[in-house]
Amino acid sequence: MEELTQRQIDILKAIIKEYTETGEAVGSEILEKKYKLGFSPATIRNEMVQLAKKGYIKKTHFSSGRIPSAKGFRFYIQNLMKQKELSTVDEVSYKNSIWDEKEDAHRLLSSATKILSRKTGLLSLTATNLGDLYYAGVANLLSLPEFFDLSLSRNLFTRLDELGYWERVLQEFDRIEAKIMYLLGEEDFHDPIFEECGCVFGEFKGEKMKGIIGVVGPKRMYYDLIIPQIKYFAHLLEEIIRQQGL
Repeated sequence: MEELTQRQIDILKAIIKEYTETGEAVGSEILEKKYKLGFSPATIRNEMVQLAKKGYIKKTHFSSGRIPSAKGFRFYIQNLMKQKELSTVDEVSYKNSIWDEKEDAHRLLSSATKILSRKTGLLSLTATNLGDLYYAGVANLLSLPEFFDLSLSRNLFTRLDELGYWERVLQEFDRIEAKIMYLLGEEDFHDPIFEECGCVFGEFKGEKMKGIIGVVGPKRMYYDLIIPQIKYFAHLLEEIIRQQGL
């Protein structure tokens, strides 16, 4: 699988799991003790050096441990992650929560945005080619360590209000020809404001309306849980707006 050995893959998966749960840089000792990888701390350290050289993990300014890079997260999502299945109960709950708003597009999109934020615990955002822009869950972001820097958060929230920015993200779906897109850090956003961010968006299309719905959070989000929710919300919105001839 790409350029990594199975041992390196096992270590990378453990680093991503630990970092996602704690937000702390990960050292070889905790990997050896907690994840029972079957390698000595010295072997783990050597493999972490190789993972860093290949760009999958990186050092922080404040710790001797390592954290996953955008490349590491991307490799995990594309090759290692097993998506959770939404239960039928969840699907029915999500559908019932917005179905009554189907006659009013603005209320529909606003409700979907709020519910997605509540379900994921992140900031959710919906934008369309018709000039609609909704987001919810600012307090969710401010509660996470990655966004304690008020200057960074202020700049990020300013960007959230720029409809043109999100319209460009929407246009990117035409280029990649996919229904789900994830953006990780400055490398994907081409914007230093988003260095600490991970985003996942789904696309929905009607006769006239085309839009995105998704979440903005730290790179260390639970992608296996979040991607299925966004897929379903995007599918549900597409079903409704097509029924309404939008």
